[in-house]
Amino acid sequence: MPRTELPIPTHFDPEKIGDVWKVPYQRRAEDAERWAKQYKIQPAYKDKFRISLLLVDIQNTFCVPEFELYVGGSSGTGAVDDNRRLCEFIYRNLNVVTEICPTMDTHQAVQIFHSIFLVNEEEEHPAPFTLITPEDIEQGVWRFNPELASSLQITDAYALEYLRHYTQKLKDGGKYDLTIWPYHAMLGGIGHALVSAVEEAIFFHSVARYSTPDFQVKGSNPFTENYSVLSPEVLEGPQGEKIAEKNFKFIQKLLNFDAVIIAGQAKSHCVAWTVDDLLNEINASDKQLTEKVYLLEDCSSPVVIPGIIDYTTHADEAFQRFADAGMQVVRSTGPIAHWPGINL
Repeated sequence: MPRTELPIPTHFDPEKIGDVWKVPYQRRAEDAERWAKQYKIQPAYKDKFRISLLLVDIQNTFCVPEFELYVGGSSGTGAVDDNRRLCEFIYRNLNVVTEICPTMDTHQAVQIFHSIFLVNEEEEHPAPFTLITPEDIEQGVWRFNPELASSLQITDAYALEYLRHYTQKLKDGGKYDLTIWPYHAMLGGIGHALVSAVEEAIFFHSVARYSTPDFQVKGSNPFTENYSVLSPEVLEGPQGEKIAEKNFKFIQKLLNFDAVIIAGQAKSHCVAWTVDDLLNEINASDKQLTEKVYLLEDCSSPVVIPGIIDYTTHADEAFQRFADAGMQVVRSTGPIAHWPGINL
């Protein structure tokens, strides 16, 4: 018999989703142990059908209003609504989700997608959301900030060659142009932390199921963007030198689960590129594996900056492409036991 969904614990407060607060770990751990005993929740290692819940970048910087890159989506309340549904999903399915894998976008000031990296002839930096094309580099609209050469241990000549190579590589690969993002997800900052309500749900799951979350840190390489947790945007420099590499260990781990459920922010960027990379890896090994990937469409929103950028269409087209490839696009409100291919 398929296992039924659990009730939502009384400590969960949906009105606090968009706030930052301290999780009461000790009290919540005691609650989780009582909850597991009350509902006869077994340790995760006993699961015969193993489910991974991959949570992409559910951090304050993307999910809390007034933070640097809040993903409001078309409604303006996108990430807040998404995370309310996500927390409820985790609590209701606590007894069947084997492991939760949160990704953490992790940056410092000096990175290729932050304004400090580039200057124009007037020594001005590009404004946030500026798109940098190969033509911009070739024509000298933007160039490497020479004050960073010592810190990054490169020469101005190499930096110019690298920027030409990097922007062209993005274009040739059908990726977004190099985007100058506001400083965000800064290592050690409040924006870098998980959304409090989601952190609490992950912690509760960890204690109730004796399952350690598998945190995946990404985005710290100064020379490349890293939307996908599975691979940076560019792996090699202009002379064939290795800049970064795929997250092979995590890719293999995901493929070994019986089901992988994916949610997070933003639907148009880090979620879309993570799923795209996973699809490429599946196509290279066994295309039937696409059927065990489930996308929570109501727990992700696209980047929308009113009057500046709207990636809604890009996100919808990506999810349609994933569905056409065989992945399952589902909603968080339906019982997992009723999803096709789930055998609990």
